[in-house]
Amino acid sequence: MRFVKEAGIICGISAIGEILNALLPFPVPAGVYGLFLLLLCLLTGIVKLSDLEATGNWLLDAMPIMFLPACVGIMENFGEMKAVLVPLLAISIVSTITVFGATGSVAQWIIRKKGDKKK
Repeated sequence: MRFVKEAGIICGISAIGEILNALLPFPVPAGVYGLFLLLLCLLTGIVKLSDLEATGNWLLDAMPIMFLPACVGIMENFGEMKAVLVPLLAISIVSTITVFGATGSVAQWIIRKKGDKKK
């Protein structure tokens, strides 16, 4: 019963994100609206982390399975991708390094801020 309640909360917030996507004129995907709503609910205490933890962990554990169809699609269309393989690899490498750098910088900044608050 716990999983049903947690999944219902997650689906409800996702549905509100879909509604916002239909109503608001901004070029933002519905999933992003849902994620920000969930973050807002967690930060304000409307929804507690313990109310979503089990289902959220299960979804994180199942996430790699969600990438299988995309990988199969890439393998099926590899012949068409050979023409743009070098630019595709260059973009992938540059964007990966950029994300690593940005994530590391933000993590270090957060750690420093937490250290400053403790002093």
